[in-house]
Parts: sequence; C-alpha cells; structure tokens
Amino acid sequence: MLAGRRILLIIGGGIAAYKALELIRLLRGAGAGVAPVLTRAGAEFVTPLSVAALAGETVHTELFDLTAEAEMGHIQLSRSADLVVVAPATADLMAKLAAGLAPDLASTLLLATDTPVLMAPAMNVRMWEHPATRRNRARLAGDGVRFVGPGEGAMACGEFGPGRMAEPAEILAAIRAALGEGPLAGRHVLVTSGPTHEPIDPVRYIANRSSGAQGAALAAALRDLGARVSFVTGPATVPAPEGVEVAAVETAAEMLEAVRARLPAEAAVFAAAVADWRVEGSSAQKIKKGAGGPPVLRMAENPDILATVAGMAEGRPRLVVGFAAETEEVIAHATAKRARKGCDWIVANDVSPGTGIMGGSENAVTLITAQGAEVWPRLPKDEVARRLAARIAAALA
Repeated sequence: MLAGRRILLIIGGGIAAYKALELIRLLRGAGAGVAPVLTRAGAEFVTPLSVAALAGETVHTELFDLTAEAEMGHIQLSRSADLVVVAPATADLMAKLAAGLAPDLASTLLLATDTPVLMAPAMNVRMWEHPATRRNRARLAGDGVRFVGPGEGAMACGEFGPGRMAEPAEILAAIRAALGEGPLAGRHVLVTSGPTHEPIDPVRYIANRSSGAQGAALAAALRDLGARVSFVTGPATVPAPEGVEVAAVETAAEMLEAVRARLPAEAAVFAAAVADWRVEGSSAQKIKKGAGGPPVLRMAENPDILATVAGMAEGRPRLVVGFAAETEEVIAHATAKRARKGCDWIVANDVSPGTGIMGGSENAVTLITAQGAEVWPRLPKDEVARRLAARIAAALA
C-alpha cells in the first residue's frame, strides 16, 4: 500500500496522457494522494476537469498564479511530495530538464524539487531514437532521474517500435520501488544474465545466442517489487535495466567471482547462459591459418556457478533458482538438472530453433520445484519475469 504517500504527477502533452487518468485511479486506490500538474500541451489530450475529478484535488496548470506565488507556491508544491512522476514524459519535458530550463510550471517544478523524480517517456519512435533524446536521457539518468519504459509496440501515428509509455500498472510498480515499497522491499536479490564469451584468441571466442532479454526483464521485475537487485551480466545485446547494481563480465570465471563478491543475498536467480567449456590456454596472439590445417583446441570445463552457490555450506541464499535451456525432453532434463545442481527451482524452456525463443521476445517456460512441474503458457518475456518475480516474493515472504 501507498497509504500516506504523496505523488506530484506531471502530465505532459501526448496521446499517452489518457493513461495518466488510470494511473491516478490506481494511485488513489493504493492510498496515495495525487497532486496533479497538467501542461498546456497535456490539456489538449485530457481535460483539467477529468484529472481533478479522479485526483480529488485542484489541477495546477500555470506558473504565475498570483495568489499561490505570493507564498512561493511552486516551491512548496515541488517539495511537498514523496515522489515526482512525469507521465507521459515527452521529449520536450526531458530536454528542458536536461538543459536546466524552466519556462513553465512543469519544468520549474522539476528544476526546483529536491524530491526523487520518476519519468515514463512517451513519444514517436524516431523522437525516442534521436541522438538528442538519447543524450538527454543519459544526462537525466546521470543526475539521478529514474525511468520506467518506454515499451515497444504500435504507435498512434501508425509506426512501430520503442516509445510507447509504460502501462499504468507498470508505472505503479516503479513508483512502489522508488519509494521502497513492495513485497521485496529491503530484500537483496542477485540475478545473472546474458551469455559468457570464452576467448580462443584476442579476436575469437566461444559463446551462444543468448540476448540477455529474460534476465534483464527479471531484474527489472524484481526491482519493481522493491528488491535491491545485483545484476551480473555477460556481454548481452539487451541493456541492463535502470535502478539495479550492474556488474559487467565476459567469462564464466569472471561471472563466478562477481557473484561471490555480491553475496549474501536472500535469493539468487541464475538466468545467464554460461558457456560449459573454455579453451585451455587461449592464445595471446591471433591464430593464423597455416599449412598444418585448423588448430586443435583443447577444452576445459568452466566453473559451475549454479551448483557452487546452491551447494554453499554457509551463506547460501534462501532461494536458488536456475535456468535450463533444452532442445529435447525438456522437463526430464531440467528435473534431473535441478537434482544434480542442488538448486530449489529450475525454470526450463525449449530453445529448439523452431521455437524462436533464443533471442526472441517471448518465452514458454516450465517451473520445476520440489512439488513437480508447472507448465506456463507462451508469454512475452516481461510477463514471464513478472510472474517469476511474484513467485519469488511469495517464497521469501
């Protein structure tokens, strides 16, 4: 619950502004008070009357309200909340704050506040991908602004790609996390993700097709439930989520060292696709073609990170979860892996080429526990992450 919490909600100008009405309803339902600020552009999409009716408070629209400004109303408004939320956060609002500009009420509040800020960007895909917007986002993140979204999908303009504002329920979860709320508040969870790269020589390596998407989604879902997340990632193609502690590694040995350095944790989820083998004595120089034919690579086993942590005599996390990527007899192989590794749960999936799961946006998993196998339907990886995070929270309750 968010009882007693106060949210300053800035509604920017964009078609996604309609989602802010549902966000207000969710916040009020969770017990939070909402002080709404509507930009002039935002008022082109939702009316002050609608916002005020749902928030149960006066909607603030103008900087120069003489009655309020006699008491420095914008300063009081900017500092009386527990969190400032901008939804939708347009490219214009992001640019103003990044540049330190304050020509209107919304940007003045953002510049005057000493309260944490959470932004939910929403804009056309080309605007989101523009170098100026990317620079502004990076600058804001460096200044401590938190972000939720944007998601990827169809746009109102007819284009497709990243730029859709996060759904109200997702923003609510991010608000809980920013305020230290949620069922995992105060808990430390470790997540590994991505592939590992095992060098053959300075320009070649052994790896797999893991994108790191499922691990990144899981770290974000655990963060949104209030957990402090340590995210140990190999060279993934999917970026790490905001608001987690990131440790970037390349090899299995480096990943094990990073994991050990971040224990203890109450739960550890090993979603990384760690290479089983490495080249013994990799070359310090690029291996050249020669008359003798292809080089002979002598292989050595990599450390088993999952089994190492699951078998710890002291400091073992209460819950150890492994992943099993299989291409045949998925449940049988994953069940055997759970027993062999000594972990509590195994999340098994079929990564046969025809499934499109390895590197794709969806997953179809089976959760294997001491109680048996629970088959989940094929879902977007974000939804798989949210379901698994909820189960972890319940197990740690």
